[in-house]
Amino acid sequence: MTIWRPPQRIRVLVIGLVWRGGHLLAAEVLADSGELKGFRPLGGGVEFGERREEALIREFREELGCAIHIAGPWMMFENIFRHEGHVGHEMVFAADTRIDDPTLYEREEIDFSEEDGPPLRARWVDPFACPAGLPLYPPGLAGELAKLR
Repeated sequence: MTIWRPPQRIRVLVIGLVWRGGHLLAAEVLADSGELKGFRPLGGGVEFGERREEALIREFREELGCAIHIAGPWMMFENIFRHEGHVGHEMVFAADTRIDDPTLYEREEIDFSEEDGPPLRARWVDPFACPAGLPLYPPGLAGELAKLR
């Protein structure tokens, strides 16, 4: 199992808000123990010299092997958090996103991996009532989505 720790610098992230009805496609977030601790929309870091649109397209290609279209305006929020006792700091850009592969919308769970990382799973979750009462990450995202309701 890979143990992840937040880097000690501000990270710029992009996440794609892929909707199926009122449900959001989100990856399972695991604690070091392997226990499910929450859910996070797919996406990742913006590389130096890369625009946020390019980063989101690249992340979905790497994670799901599919093309996407950004379908709405960007929202941005700051996220300062703790993970396994370590502080992280992120600037997160999020946008409604459509996956070009319609078969992915039909699947209840989608298994994928990030680069050479461990296997991951994404599923459709209600962002305002995630399964087992677990949180939606990054913190603050559900609040931003609630403002759009």
